[in-house]
Amino acid sequence: MSAVDLRRDLPGYSARRDRFDVLEIPPQRYLMIDGEGDPNTTPAYADAVSTLYPVAYALKAHSRQRHDRDVRVMPLEALWWADDPTVFTTRRDKSRWRWTVMILVAPWLDARDVTDAATTVAARGRGPRLADLHHDVLDEGLVVQTLHVGPYDDEGPVLATMHDEVIPARGLRMTGRHHEIYLGDPRRAAPERLRTILRQPVRRA
Repeated sequence: MSAVDLRRDLPGYSARRDRFDVLEIPPQRYLMIDGEGDPNTTPAYADAVSTLYPVAYALKAHSRQRHDRDVRVMPLEALWWADDPTVFTTRRDKSRWRWTVMILVAPWLDARDVTDAATTVAARGRGPRLADLHHDVLDEGLVVQTLHVGPYDDEGPVLATMHDEVIPARGLRMTGRHHEIYLGDPRRAAPERLRTILRQPVRRA
């Protein structure tokens, strides 16, 4: 049984450096955990990530056993927002960030599969934030996105270009929350090799 790689089938999981693409993203379902504060120092963030991965791998096992379909675990993603958007671009005040970390769920898996996967993880004594896990649809629609290569702290100028130049120049206006897709495992990659898709939902101005 070969594993399905949804990154090849779904739009939005590829991007190019120094290129800003406009595309339409269909509604997609995710495992999600919410929080706030600096992701580098807030234990809740690390606990959220340490909960999502075991549930995602348990879902992979349930997919094989219950649906006879194998699927690759999707990359970690996160929504980021704050009352003042400059905390992402110029000031980078992480203490004021709010976030939702998430991993996409294959379309053939349902709420029962998610519940059973969470139960499996709980039985193994893992998932420190299982009580905060929710399974919801994210409907972003029209977005602008690009690829950033390098440390997360170097994203500011790229985001400023996207927000202040690219989006207005294309007759668009920002809506929704800043979205990042972490290609590869951010817990293991060297900072200079990090590859992150930066996505901003928009609408026609």
